[in-house]
Amino acid sequence: MKTYKLTAFEVNGEKLIDESFQAESDAAAKEMGEKLLAEKDLLEKTHRCISPSGKLLLFHP
Repeated sequence: MKTYKLTAFEVNGEKLIDESFQAESDAAAKEMGEKLLAEKDLLEKTHRCISPSGKLLLFHP
């Protein structure tokens, strides 16, 4: 399992979510990140999900 980082921000830079989570693969992490964002109604906010190697899996400006 790898640790991924999910963050979401307001326009003014305030962090709305800053969480780490475990996933088996980048694809699984992308799905989990989208699910977490949807649960917290943050899909339309600026967000990103980063892999342990720094790969950008999700991004919404």
